[in-house]
Amino acid sequence: MGPTVIDLVRKILSARVYEVAQQTPLDRMGRMSARLGSEVLLKREDLQPIHSFKIRGAYNRIVQLSDAERRAGVICASAGNHAQGVALAARQLGLNATVVMPVTTPNVKVSSVRHLGGDVVLHGDNFDDAYLHARQLERERGLTFVHPFDDEEVIAGQGTIASELLHQHPDPIAAIFVPVGGGGLAAGIAP
Repeated sequence: MGPTVIDLVRKILSARVYEVAQQTPLDRMGRMSARLGSEVLLKREDLQPIHSFKIRGAYNRIVQLSDAERRAGVICASAGNHAQGVALAARQLGLNATVVMPVTTPNVKVSSVRHLGGDVVLHGDNFDDAYLHARQLERERGLTFVHPFDDEEVIAGQGTIASELLHQHPDPIAAIFVPVGGGGLAAGIAP
């Protein structure tokens, strides 16, 4: 059984993301607001160091590892933004990071992960292939796996976006539109 909503909110409020992430602005989208007849605001996560919210969850998970898990090094599977988040978080904390990416990953993403200090392993044609290979390497090498979305600490890190939203826009909010891939961001914003 997973955490209660209260447990998750506590984790979000105590998440350690601001050692590497920043509070991003909430910008009014003037033309879209006028066209829709409703105020539309955009949370600018593209201003994060890796241009994605994924740094929040990756860092929050990795910063909370035990000493033994840190010494072992971390591993993840990702085709892009989570990979960059794990590589940056590991570099910030002085850890080794192995990142398994599908061979179809764009060169710009692979280069970015390498630039951030990640040891890139290209394997498989899609995320599922890369994921299975990463889990195999985790077992073989004794590494610590950092899941891109199915982890309470990753979810809590992503949830700091909701906390910021509520502080930046204290008036009632009619709706929050959240992109959904694996669901970690939506799970962090939903409580």
